[in-house]
Amino acid sequence: MNHQKLDQLIERGYDFDIREAFEHAWAMFRKYPAYCAGFSFFIISVQLLFVLYIPDYALLFGVFLAGPLTAGYFLAANKITQGHLLINSDFFKGFQYYVPLVLVNLVGQVLTALGFFALVVPGIYLLVAYMFSSLMVLFGGFEFWPALEYSRKLIQVQWFKFFLFGVVAVVVNIAGAMLFLVGLAITMPVTYFAIYYLFEQITRDVFVEDVEEVEAG
Repeated sequence: MNHQKLDQLIERGYDFDIREAFEHAWAMFRKYPAYCAGFSFFIISVQLLFVLYIPDYALLFGVFLAGPLTAGYFLAANKITQGHLLINSDFFKGFQYYVPLVLVNLVGQVLTALGFFALVVPGIYLLVAYMFSSLMVLFGGFEFWPALEYSRKLIQVQWFKFFLFGVVAVVVNIAGAMLFLVGLAITMPVTYFAIYYLFEQITRDVFVEDVEEVEAG
């Protein structure tokens, strides 16, 4: 994914269907329900371990572990959509991109927090705008700051629709939490799979053109 083609995509715009994203995400989950739910239980367990037993260090989970761990959902979704066999260890391959993922997560959270402290609205804007930042690192090959900026620029094209998508995702996960860990273990991967699906659909032409150029060469 190069800057020029991404800029062209941002300039010409795009659209997407929220319902379609969740339907495809659910279909992806159903292919490997045990792996997806098991990985979610693992993340929830680690987070609870920090919160309940070492609360003074709970912030460390969000800074140093959350980014690489949640990136596992995106890498798993990529393998599923490519038709490759998914194995349990694939969910942990986000740690192969550890430094840029930690940086993009940390800087994104700091800027979003500053936005909330300022006037709230800037925080909400950045919270939605940085939705693709980890995906830009994983599949776009960007370092943390270009990943944040291109995520913001790309999502800004349809920001209000992404905000609505975020509201739906929050409602879905609240419903999952009300069913205790079992429900959340389902809604978490479905949510991340839906984000991946949107990223894949929106940027598909960019990646296809790159592949065609390689084959032509």
